[in-house]
Amino acid sequence: MIKRMYDWVGLQVHTSLAVPFLALLSFLESIIFPPVAPVLILYCIENRRKAFLYATITTVFSVAGGVASYYIGFALWETVGHRLVSWVTTPQSFNDLVALYKKYESIAVLIGSFTPVPYKALGLTAGFCTLSLSSFIIYSLIGRSARYYLVALILFFWGSSVKQFIDRWFYQLVVLFLLMMSSGTLVLLVQG
Repeated sequence: MIKRMYDWVGLQVHTSLAVPFLALLSFLESIIFPPVAPVLILYCIENRRKAFLYATITTVFSVAGGVASYYIGFALWETVGHRLVSWVTTPQSFNDLVALYKKYESIAVLIGSFTPVPYKALGLTAGFCTLSLSSFIIYSLIGRSARYYLVALILFFWGSSVKQFIDRWFYQLVVLFLLMMSSGTLVLLVQG
């Protein structure tokens, strides 16, 4: 089933809906969906000439989704945030964490935007902690563009070799990806 979905997404690159599909996935990824990076990789492999366009679209719409996620986190704090905190930690520990997050917000958002940490978690917590929205957007743009343009650059030059590698090791890569996602989520839960 996953291989069929992979093949289907690969076909979407060659349709008139390729760009809107990527934009929608990039936006939703920042709120609810799993990471869009595998879709970006597939798009760049299928059409290397447009790799940097795809990276731009993914960056812009991912950060737009991050802003939506920020506002969701801000709204959730007002409605259920206090109760969530009391389930996870003490109010004092949470306040200490918020102070630390605000002190290092620029570097935290920059690193979080670049790494495979779920970006939706970064946006939600930034809203919860009422970080500066302008700083969140600026450092998200820097981190997300660095991440996605790096993918585009690699695939622009070595896309056919990467495609052969993915085709050969597809199922093993899926398992590795799922393990990475699970461990990343586990780390976030343990640290929370």
